[in-house]
Formats: sequence, structure tokens, C-alpha cells
Amino acid sequence: MQFGILMGDQPVSVPPEEHLDLMLRKVEAAQKAGFTYLTIGQHFLYQDFRWLQPIPLLARLAAELDDHVRIGTTVLVGPLHHPVQLAEELATLDIVTRGKLVVGIGTGYLPHEYEVFNMPYQKRYGLLEEQIALMTKLWTEDRVTFHGRFWQVEDRPTHIHPIQKPRPPIWLGAMKETGVKRAARHGDVWTITPQQTIEQVEKLVGIYVEERQRLGLPLNKLPLRRELQVADTFDAALTDFAAVAHGKYVSYAASGMQLLEAERVREEFLANVQDHVLLGTGEQVRRQIRDIAARLPIGPLLIRPHWPGMDADQTAGYLERVGREIVQPLADLESIDFDQFAPAAV
Repeated sequence: MQFGILMGDQPVSVPPEEHLDLMLRKVEAAQKAGFTYLTIGQHFLYQDFRWLQPIPLLARLAAELDDHVRIGTTVLVGPLHHPVQLAEELATLDIVTRGKLVVGIGTGYLPHEYEVFNMPYQKRYGLLEEQIALMTKLWTEDRVTFHGRFWQVEDRPTHIHPIQKPRPPIWLGAMKETGVKRAARHGDVWTITPQQTIEQVEKLVGIYVEERQRLGLPLNKLPLRRELQVADTFDAALTDFAAVAHGKYVSYAASGMQLLEAERVREEFLANVQDHVLLGTGEQVRRQIRDIAARLPIGPLLIRPHWPGMDADQTAGYLERVGREIVQPLADLESIDFDQFAPAAV
């Protein structure tokens, strides 16, 4: 099993040079701990937290990569970019990384980002599908003609092609049947989001497999995003996770509760996270991952090593422990293949 990290945001109160230093420390610590995928997402005009823009940041981090490590966007808000510009920037990034780029792309979920770019939020899925189609042509053809609903290119030459052929892998996230089918049609894999339970994913994998087979497309293991906290006991892992993550969970739920001040609150938090967060001792978390790998065709497993407010030493310590207790012991773990999800013959 391969593992990766999601590099995220920092409070805007943190000096930008300190933010960059933190990113460099993450890359160093993650590689030392055995992680093989380093990824970051994207937001614009974000409230209270700073998201460094992924393409220039990843170009800088590429200088720090070990030979076996890949780097990627998870995810770019695709429809906010013109596909010609984005295709050329990503092809350049693939060259800069010497063919180690993974392109995670999606629609995002914040309407205000579309408003400021004067893009129609209600048409975001159509924009994304057309964008991927045009970028693929720009990456694989010497001259491009494209007549779409949103973008037009008339017999123009292309001058930047990625190292990877025919193009860098495209990862598409989805949570519902329509999105999973879209990922099957337009991406190389469906990225499983961290909020989905294993039972929900099992149902959707069958839909994904059926759509890929209908189109005659190959099946590749599915990246799985999960939050993970390891400690000396389960209770300590829950406490540690709540201490760093509760702010985000509270904001997601638009609730003002203060976690872990009472048993009732602890139980509420545990009920909210227990189906999609890997918690416990090293052995407990390894068992949870083995159980998932026995039920789902997954890989890599992507985790978040840093929450806003954590410093570089805390993040490096987290990565060292997860590497020692989870990544290295599970290096030889193989998840199941897609056979059990194939449609039954009629």
C-alpha cells in the first residue's frame, strides 16, 4: 500500500515565509517517513485561512522530491481556469517534476469563487467535462481544433506536451452516483472523499466498474482520502484528533460547540467521525486499514498530517510516527482487485 499526504491551509495570521517553510518541512518529513504522494488543493479569496496556489507551489516543492515520490493537485477548481492556460501550466509542471505529476481536478463547492471569476456555478459540471476533453487534446495533439459549448479553438499548434504519455493521470473526486459515473468517463480514477463510509463506497464502486467496462476503459486502484490519528490508546487518539480537527468540523457543521468539555460532547464528536476517521493505536489503525483493503480496491491512501494552527515540529512528529507505525508496516499490503465488483454475466 502506498500512502500520501494532503498539504493544506494555514491561518492568514501566520507569516507567509513561515507558511512556505512549513510546506518544505512537510515534504522532508513525509518522504523520510515513507510517503510517496504529496498533494495540495486550491481555493480563492478564502476566509481566514491561506491556501498557497498549487501550481507555483508544487513547482517549488518539485526541487525537493526523491526519485520515487509523486506530486499532485487534489484538487484544482478546474472550471475557474481557461483550459488552454491550465493545460500549458500543468504540462510545464509535469516537465518540471520529470513526469511525476498527478492532476486531481474537480468543480469545488464554493459559489463565491465562481462569482468573482464570472463563471456560471450551475454549469460547473459541464464546464469540467469540456475542460478535460480540451486539455487532453492540447496535451496529445500537435494541432488542435475544438468546438465546444464553452470554449473554441480553431486549428492552433500546441507547443508544450507533458512528459507522461498520453497525459498525466487525472483523478476526479465524487460522492454520488452521477459524479462517480463522470469520474469513470473523464478521469483515470475516482478519488474517494473522506466523508464517505465504506458501505457507501462499496455500492458506488460497482457503479464505477460498470461504467468503465461499458466504455472499455482500464480499472486502476482508487485513491482513498481518510483522516488518521494514532496514539497510545484509542481515547488518546480521539482526544488528539479533536484537539487539532474540531475547529474545522465545527465550521463545517456551522455549530459553536466546544469539544471534549463534557462526555456528551465527546460522544457527539465520536459519532460524527467514527465511520470515516482512522483512530486508535498503531495496531488498531493498521487493522482498520487492512479491513478496508480487504473490501475495497484502493491505493494510495491519502491523509492530512497538518491542521491549521499546528506548527512544523508537531507536523514532523506526526509524520514520523505514522510512518513508523502505519506506512512502513503496511508497505506490502495489497488491496483486493475489482473482480467482486464486476457486473454479473447475463
